[in-house]
Amino acid sequence: MAKVRVRFAPSPTGYVHVGNARTALFNWLFARHHSGAFVLRIEDTDVERSREEYETQLLADLRWFGLDWDEGPDCGGAFAPYRQSERKELYARYGAQLIDQGRAYHCFCSEEQLEAERQEALKAGRQPKYSGRCRKLAREEAAARLAAGEEAAVRLKIVEGSFGWHDLVHGPTTFSSEVIGDPILLRSDGHPAYNYAVVIDDHLMEITHVIRGDDHISNTPRQLALYRALDWQPPEFAHLSTILGADRARLSKRHGASSLQNFRDLGILPEALRNYLALLGWSPADGLTEILSTEQLIAQFSLERVIKSAAVFDVEKLHWMNRHYMKVSPPRRLAELSAPFLLRAGYVAEPVDAPTLVWLERVLDAVLKNLDHLSQLPAAVRLIFEYDAASIVRGEETRHVVEEAASREVLAAFIPKVLATSAEGGELSYERFREIAKSVQKETGKKGKELFHPIRVALTGAVSGPELEKLIPIFEEGAKLALARPVKSVAHRLREFAAAM
Repeated sequence: MAKVRVRFAPSPTGYVHVGNARTALFNWLFARHHSGAFVLRIEDTDVERSREEYETQLLADLRWFGLDWDEGPDCGGAFAPYRQSERKELYARYGAQLIDQGRAYHCFCSEEQLEAERQEALKAGRQPKYSGRCRKLAREEAAARLAAGEEAAVRLKIVEGSFGWHDLVHGPTTFSSEVIGDPILLRSDGHPAYNYAVVIDDHLMEITHVIRGDDHISNTPRQLALYRALDWQPPEFAHLSTILGADRARLSKRHGASSLQNFRDLGILPEALRNYLALLGWSPADGLTEILSTEQLIAQFSLERVIKSAAVFDVEKLHWMNRHYMKVSPPRRLAELSAPFLLRAGYVAEPVDAPTLVWLERVLDAVLKNLDHLSQLPAAVRLIFEYDAASIVRGEETRHVVEEAASREVLAAFIPKVLATSAEGGELSYERFREIAKSVQKETGKKGKELFHPIRVALTGAVSGPELEKLIPIFEEGAKLALARPVKSVAHRLREFAAAM
């Protein structure tokens, strides 16, 4: 067997959609499993929609996703160039060869003529296809019209018969030539049609397996016709199922996040998204394991275990997986990843220094169990950064706690003791906090919720939240840092609260 060579060939016309990301991942896993080559090719022949900034974003998103490539527009390779816009001479050369061999011809039909044919076929209930109007033009007549300045496309002559292949996902697949009109190879402006450029590039780049979405199945017979016309051996094909939303419609923006950029902005970890997308339409050997490292995915990946049926994107399952990966991520890495979200919220300042990152590790440890993704972090830590005693005293959820006689008794005993500790220059460690709480318990006879609930409300402005054992050090250490929004110490909070009561 020849060395496995696969390619991911996106168009730089927008962000990388989840479906394309999964296609890239399956190609990458297949290449790495077989110690083959993963090629990145940019299909930028759509001049009106292709943008350089989209290509830049595409490369950045794929790197964030954790994919690397052996050949591509940024790193070169033996079959460069890897942008279709830089390969136009190749397309022109093979187009001329096919015309010389009588396997292709010039088509002078206008767009208006072609549209009229299409509408006529639709009205008659037929599958629209080119009538072959220019197929019988003598080569001399075509040459004369070209010399006179007429513009013409180049079309492939489809030979009657059928086009079949053994799809590595769908099994034996066949199309009759009757449903395929003579496809355009080169448009009148010299730009190649998709099905033409793909075949030229896949052959010249020695691609052995084409793994792509099943929306390309109908393109395959047209491509096989071209392989046949050029006397080339086609690669093997594998068409992946469509990804659906929860409503069983094709996944799109209306279902929420649908691109790598969207998930990156949400704060989904790349390893979580990789693991989740790998399981959309594929399963490991035991059919059960759901958490798989990249190494395990590479070791186990095979096209034999890719299923035909459409895969449903389950957001809750992705969140579950992301929670797992956040939990096992090194604390420093998670702090670094979370910093941009807190920067945008105006809580921390640039540059985020080492002491702040150490403190953020504590913060994340306190709130992580409540997060599905890192973009939820600013809301989860609001009680750390935003403290307004007046709002707590008047708030709908907190007012009744503050007004209870038992709460006032506890706070009247607790607040002076904390303020005295602060006045003496002592840091309120959690151990000292517990000592004071025990003293208040003895003094008031209050314990459990009766003791700690009013203290929580006074300190955080919330009736529930992270454990006070974790929050006390966060407040104290945060008050010492140079943050964009200063964190108030325990004593500072209680002083304001006492004044507002």
